[in-house]
Amino acid sequence: METVVLVIMMLVAVSFVLKLSCHSMAGIMALSLVAALFTAFGVDFASQQSKTLIADWLADPALMLDIAVVLTIDVFLQTVFCILYAQKATDPLSRRQEIALGITGWVPGLLIFPVLLALLVELVFSLPGVDFGLIGWSTAACVAILFPAAALGIRYILPEAELRAELIFLINLLIAALGIVATVNGRTAAAGTNEVEFGACVCVIALLAAGSCTGIILYRYMNKRKISKLL
Repeated sequence: METVVLVIMMLVAVSFVLKLSCHSMAGIMALSLVAALFTAFGVDFASQQSKTLIADWLADPALMLDIAVVLTIDVFLQTVFCILYAQKATDPLSRRQEIALGITGWVPGLLIFPVLLALLVELVFSLPGVDFGLIGWSTAACVAILFPAAALGIRYILPEAELRAELIFLINLLIAALGIVATVNGRTAAAGTNEVEFGACVCVIALLAAGSCTGIILYRYMNKRKISKLL
Protein backbone atom coordinates (compact mmCIF):
# COMPACT_ATOMS: atom_id res chain seq x y z
CA MET A 1 0.00 0.00 0.00
CA GLU A 2 2.74 2.47 0.99
CA THR A 3 4.57 1.78 -2.30
CA VAL A 4 1.47 2.47 -4.38
CA VAL A 5 0.79 5.71 -2.50
CA LEU A 6 4.42 6.78 -2.98
CA VAL A 7 4.21 6.14 -6.73
CA ILE A 8 0.97 8.15 -6.92
CA MET A 9 2.64 11.04 -5.09
CA MET A 10 5.57 11.03 -7.52
CA LEU A 11 3.22 11.00 -10.51
CA VAL A 12 1.21 13.88 -9.03
CA ALA A 13 4.39 15.93 -8.68
CA VAL A 14 5.41 15.19 -12.27
CA SER A 15 1.92 16.09 -13.51
CA PHE A 16 2.07 19.37 -11.59
CA VAL A 17 5.42 20.30 -13.12
CA LEU A 18 4.19 19.42 -16.61
CA LYS A 19 1.14 21.60 -16.11
CA LEU A 20 3.33 24.46 -14.92
CA SER A 21 5.25 24.20 -18.19
CA CYS A 22 2.03 24.97 -20.09
CA HIS A 23 1.77 28.40 -18.41
CA SER A 24 3.56 31.66 -19.03
CA MET A 25 6.41 32.65 -16.73
CA ALA A 26 3.99 34.71 -14.61
CA GLY A 27 1.68 31.70 -14.27
CA ILE A 28 4.57 29.42 -13.33
CA MET A 29 5.74 31.77 -10.60
CA ALA A 30 2.19 32.36 -9.29
CA LEU A 31 1.34 28.66 -8.95
CA SER A 32 4.77 27.88 -7.50
CA LEU A 33 4.26 30.66 -4.95
CA VAL A 34 0.91 29.15 -3.93
CA ALA A 35 2.58 25.76 -3.42
CA ALA A 36 5.45 27.37 -1.47
CA LEU A 37 3.13 29.31 0.85
CA PHE A 38 1.06 26.20 1.51
CA THR A 39 4.26 24.35 2.39
CA ALA A 40 5.44 27.11 4.73
CA PHE A 41 2.17 27.42 6.63
CA GLY A 42 1.42 23.68 6.62
CA VAL A 43 4.35 22.75 8.80
CA ASP A 44 2.35 23.31 12.02
CA PHE A 45 -0.19 20.69 10.95
CA ALA A 46 2.57 18.34 9.76
CA SER A 47 4.36 18.57 13.10
CA GLN A 48 1.25 17.29 14.90
CA GLN A 49 1.12 14.03 12.94
CA SER A 50 2.72 10.69 13.72
CA LYS A 51 3.69 7.68 11.67
CA THR A 52 1.19 5.55 13.58
CA LEU A 53 -1.62 7.99 12.74
CA ILE A 54 -0.66 8.02 9.06
CA ALA A 55 -0.57 4.22 8.99
CA ASP A 56 -4.04 4.18 10.53
CA TRP A 57 -5.25 6.57 7.82
CA LEU A 58 -3.92 4.33 5.07
CA ALA A 59 -5.62 1.32 6.64
CA ASP A 60 -8.98 3.10 7.05
CA PRO A 61 -11.26 1.96 4.15
CA ALA A 62 -13.75 4.81 4.64
CA LEU A 63 -11.03 7.46 4.51
CA MET A 64 -9.44 5.87 1.43
CA LEU A 65 -12.79 5.93 -0.35
CA ASP A 66 -13.12 9.64 0.48
CA ILE A 67 -9.66 10.21 -0.95
CA ALA A 68 -10.74 8.32 -4.07
CA VAL A 69 -13.46 10.94 -4.62
CA VAL A 70 -10.91 13.77 -4.44
CA LEU A 71 -8.58 11.83 -6.74
CA THR A 72 -11.37 11.31 -9.28
CA ILE A 73 -12.27 15.01 -9.29
CA ASP A 74 -8.62 15.97 -9.72
CA VAL A 75 -8.08 13.52 -12.59
CA PHE A 76 -11.28 14.79 -14.25
CA LEU A 77 -10.12 18.42 -14.06
CA GLN A 78 -6.69 17.56 -15.45
CA THR A 79 -8.23 15.50 -18.26
CA VAL A 80 -10.56 18.34 -19.25
CA PHE A 81 -7.59 20.71 -19.31
CA CYS A 82 -5.59 18.38 -21.56
CA ILE A 83 -8.46 17.91 -24.04
CA LEU A 84 -9.24 21.62 -24.29
CA TYR A 85 -5.56 22.59 -24.43
CA ALA A 86 -4.94 20.18 -27.31
CA GLN A 87 -8.11 21.30 -29.10
CA LYS A 88 -7.09 24.95 -28.84
CA ALA A 89 -3.96 24.19 -30.86
CA THR A 90 -6.04 23.03 -33.85
CA ASP A 91 -9.51 24.62 -33.61
CA PRO A 92 -10.83 27.81 -32.00
CA LEU A 93 -12.65 27.23 -28.75
CA SER A 94 -16.12 28.46 -27.89
CA ARG A 95 -16.60 30.94 -25.06
CA ARG A 96 -17.64 28.18 -22.63
CA GLN A 97 -14.64 26.10 -23.60
CA GLU A 98 -12.32 29.08 -23.08
CA ILE A 99 -13.77 29.61 -19.60
CA ALA A 100 -13.41 25.90 -18.80
CA LEU A 101 -9.82 25.94 -20.06
CA GLY A 102 -9.03 28.96 -17.90
CA ILE A 103 -10.53 27.41 -14.78
CA THR A 104 -8.90 24.00 -15.22
CA GLY A 105 -5.63 25.62 -16.27
CA TRP A 106 -5.33 27.61 -13.05
CA VAL A 107 -6.28 24.66 -10.83
CA PRO A 108 -2.79 23.36 -9.98
CA GLY A 109 -4.10 19.96 -8.95
CA LEU A 110 -5.92 19.07 -5.76
CA LEU A 111 -3.50 16.26 -4.95
CA ILE A 112 -0.32 18.36 -5.00
CA PHE A 113 -1.20 19.83 -1.60
CA PRO A 114 -1.44 16.45 0.21
CA VAL A 115 1.83 15.52 -1.50
CA LEU A 116 3.56 18.63 -0.14
CA LEU A 117 2.06 17.95 3.29
CA ALA A 118 3.36 14.37 3.20
CA LEU A 119 6.80 15.74 2.29
CA LEU A 120 6.69 18.04 5.32
CA VAL A 121 5.68 15.17 7.61
CA GLU A 122 8.58 13.07 6.36
CA LEU A 123 11.04 15.94 6.86
CA VAL A 124 9.78 16.57 10.40
CA PHE A 125 10.33 12.90 11.24
CA SER A 126 13.74 12.85 9.56
CA LEU A 127 15.07 16.02 11.26
CA PRO A 128 14.37 15.66 14.99
CA GLY A 129 15.33 18.67 17.07
CA VAL A 130 15.25 21.11 14.13
CA ASP A 131 12.92 24.07 14.46
CA PHE A 132 9.62 23.41 12.66
CA GLY A 133 9.51 26.93 11.24
CA LEU A 134 12.97 26.47 9.76
CA ILE A 135 11.89 23.20 8.15
CA GLY A 136 8.72 24.75 6.74
CA TRP A 137 10.27 27.90 5.26
CA SER A 138 13.35 26.06 3.96
CA THR A 139 11.14 23.51 2.20
CA ALA A 140 8.96 26.35 0.87
CA ALA A 141 12.04 28.05 -0.56
CA CYS A 142 13.08 24.82 -2.28
CA VAL A 143 9.56 24.42 -3.70
CA ALA A 144 9.57 28.01 -4.99
CA ILE A 145 12.89 27.40 -6.77
CA LEU A 146 12.71 23.77 -7.91
CA PHE A 147 9.20 23.78 -9.39
CA PRO A 148 9.82 26.70 -11.79
CA ALA A 149 13.25 25.33 -12.69
CA ALA A 150 11.78 21.89 -13.43
CA ALA A 151 8.95 23.43 -15.49
CA LEU A 152 11.37 25.47 -17.59
CA GLY A 153 13.60 22.43 -17.98
CA ILE A 154 10.71 20.33 -19.27
CA ARG A 155 9.68 23.14 -21.61
CA TYR A 156 13.23 23.16 -22.99
CA ILE A 157 13.34 19.37 -23.41
CA LEU A 158 9.79 19.13 -24.81
CA PRO A 159 9.05 22.39 -26.65
CA GLU A 160 5.82 20.97 -28.15
CA ALA A 161 3.00 22.07 -25.82
CA GLU A 162 0.63 19.44 -27.25
CA LEU A 163 3.08 16.68 -26.33
CA ARG A 164 3.28 17.95 -22.75
CA ALA A 165 -0.53 18.01 -22.54
CA GLU A 166 -0.62 14.44 -23.81
CA LEU A 167 1.86 13.40 -21.12
CA ILE A 168 -0.32 15.04 -18.46
CA PHE A 169 -3.29 13.10 -19.81
CA LEU A 170 -1.46 9.77 -19.74
CA ILE A 171 0.00 10.36 -16.28
CA ASN A 172 -3.42 11.17 -14.86
CA LEU A 173 -4.86 8.00 -16.38
CA LEU A 174 -2.12 6.09 -14.58
CA ILE A 175 -2.89 7.99 -11.35
CA ALA A 176 -6.55 7.01 -11.69
CA ALA A 177 -5.63 3.35 -12.19
CA LEU A 178 -3.26 3.32 -9.22
CA GLY A 179 -5.84 5.18 -7.17
CA ILE A 180 -8.26 2.33 -7.70
CA VAL A 181 -5.63 -0.13 -6.49
CA ALA A 182 -4.84 2.01 -3.43
CA THR A 183 -8.41 2.73 -2.38
CA VAL A 184 -9.65 -0.86 -2.78
CA ASN A 185 -7.01 -1.76 -0.16
CA GLY A 186 -7.29 -5.50 -0.66
CA ARG A 187 -11.08 -5.57 -0.54
CA THR A 188 -13.56 -6.60 -3.23
CA ALA A 189 -16.94 -5.00 -3.71
CA ALA A 190 -18.80 -8.24 -4.43
CA ALA A 191 -18.59 -11.86 -3.38
CA GLY A 192 -17.22 -14.34 -5.85
CA THR A 193 -19.49 -16.64 -7.82
CA ASN A 194 -19.05 -19.59 -10.17
CA GLU A 195 -22.11 -18.75 -12.26
CA VAL A 196 -21.91 -16.88 -15.57
CA GLU A 197 -24.12 -13.78 -15.59
CA PHE A 198 -25.25 -13.85 -19.22
CA GLY A 199 -27.47 -10.80 -18.77
CA ALA A 200 -24.59 -8.73 -17.44
CA CYS A 201 -22.33 -9.94 -20.27
CA VAL A 202 -24.91 -8.92 -22.85
CA CYS A 203 -25.26 -5.49 -21.23
CA VAL A 204 -21.48 -4.96 -21.25
CA ILE A 205 -21.22 -6.00 -24.91
CA ALA A 206 -24.12 -3.72 -25.81
CA LEU A 207 -22.51 -0.85 -23.94
CA LEU A 208 -19.20 -1.38 -25.72
CA ALA A 209 -20.95 -1.59 -29.10
CA ALA A 210 -22.94 1.58 -28.43
CA GLY A 211 -19.79 3.42 -27.36
CA SER A 212 -17.89 2.24 -30.43
CA CYS A 213 -20.71 3.30 -32.78
CA THR A 214 -20.95 6.70 -31.09
CA GLY A 215 -17.20 7.19 -31.38
CA ILE A 216 -17.21 6.30 -35.08
CA ILE A 217 -20.12 8.67 -35.77
CA LEU A 218 -18.46 11.52 -33.87
CA TYR A 219 -15.14 10.86 -35.62
CA ARG A 220 -16.74 11.04 -39.06
CA TYR A 221 -18.73 14.14 -38.09
CA MET A 222 -15.60 15.97 -36.89
CA ASN A 223 -13.72 14.99 -40.05
CA LYS A 224 -16.54 16.32 -42.23
CA ARG A 225 -16.49 19.60 -40.30
CA LYS A 226 -12.74 19.97 -40.77
CA ILE A 227 -13.02 19.18 -44.50
CA SER A 228 -15.87 21.68 -44.94
CA LYS A 229 -13.80 24.39 -43.24
CA LEU A 230 -10.90 23.73 -45.60
CA LEU A 231 -13.19 23.96 -48.62
